[in-house]
Amino acid sequence: MQVDRPKAADLGVQIGDAAEALRLLVGGDQVTNYNEGGEQYEVHLRARAENRGTEAALAALTVPSSRLGSVALDNVADFTPGSAPSDINRLARQRQVTVFCGLLPTASQAAGPGRDPRRSSTRSRAATTIVGRFSGRSRELGRAAQNFLLAFVLSLVFMYLILAAQFESWLHPITILLSLPLTLPFALLSILIFGQSLNIFSALGLLVLFGVVKKNSILQIDHANQLKERGLSTHDAVVQASRDRLRPILMTTFAFVAGMIPLIVSRGIGAGTNHAIGFVIFGGQSLALLLTLLVTPVAYSLFDDASKIKLFGRSKAARPEVRALQPAEVQPRTGTA
Repeated sequence: MQVDRPKAADLGVQIGDAAEALRLLVGGDQVTNYNEGGEQYEVHLRARAENRGTEAALAALTVPSSRLGSVALDNVADFTPGSAPSDINRLARQRQVTVFCGLLPTASQAAGPGRDPRRSSTRSRAATTIVGRFSGRSRELGRAAQNFLLAFVLSLVFMYLILAAQFESWLHPITILLSLPLTLPFALLSILIFGQSLNIFSALGLLVLFGVVKKNSILQIDHANQLKERGLSTHDAVVQASRDRLRPILMTTFAFVAGMIPLIVSRGIGAGTNHAIGFVIFGGQSLALLLTLLVTPVAYSLFDDASKIKLFGRSKAARPEVRALQPAEVQPRTGTA
C-alpha cells in the first residue's frame, strides 16, 4: 500500500492516523483484562480474518479525517502487490537487522570464518551502505579484550612507579620488569599444551602470574643491593643473593603451583573458568621459573656495568669529589704596607 500524501492532505487525513487504523485492524491491540479463577488474561481486539486478509477489506477500512469525519482508505492510498518487513528496527537513526547464530560445542567464539561480520556484507550489492558490528556477548568480549590491554599497560606503569619509589632508583625496576615479557610466551605455550583458549579468565590468570614472577625478581635484587652496601662487588653480590634467595623462591613457587591443582582437577559447573585460570598459572610459572632465575641476575649485572659507562668524559655513576680546604691549608697573604 502506498499513501498518496497530497490527496491525503487535501482530505484532512493524517498519515499516522491511517497507520494506526491499519495496525489496529491487522495486528490488534489490548483493550481490557479478564479475571477468572484468580488468573488474569489479556483481551486483544482485531478484525476477523475475512475482514483483514483481502485487498477489498483493507480498501473499505475507514480512517479519521479532520474535514470529512471519516473516509475510506482507498481514497487516499493505492494498493499494489509487494513485500515489506513486518517491523523496522533502528539503531543510531539507521535501519538495523540482527542476525543470531550459535556455536558448535567445540568451537571458539574468537575463531571461525564468520568472526568478521563485514565479510558477508562485502559480497552483497549494497556493500557500501552496510556496516557490520557485533552485539550482545560478542560485543562484550571485544570490550573485555580492549579493557584488558588497558589494564595490562597501566599495571606495568604502576609497578614501575612503585618499584622506583621502593628502591629509590629508576634502573632497578627495569631489571625486575624484564622478567615479565619472558613469562608471556610460556603462558601462551601452556594454553596450547593444555588445550585451553585465550579468554578473560585466562587473561586474569596472566595478571596473577606477572605478580608472582615479579616477586621472585624483587627478592633477588633487594638482597643483592644489601650485599653491595656491605662492600661486596657486583658479581659476588649477585651470586650470593641468588644462592640465599633460591630456597624461598622455590618454596613460594611450588606452594603457589600446588594451589592451582584443585582448580585444574575440578569438574562440574564452573570448571571451565577454573581450568582457564589454573592452567595458565600452573604451566606458565612452571616453565618460566628457571629462565627468570637466570635472566634477573644477568640483567642486574649488565645494567650495573652500563651505569658505569663514561659519558662525555665523565663517569655516570661517580660524581667528582670536592675537597674542602682546611684552615691550616689556607696560605696567608703577604704584602708590603
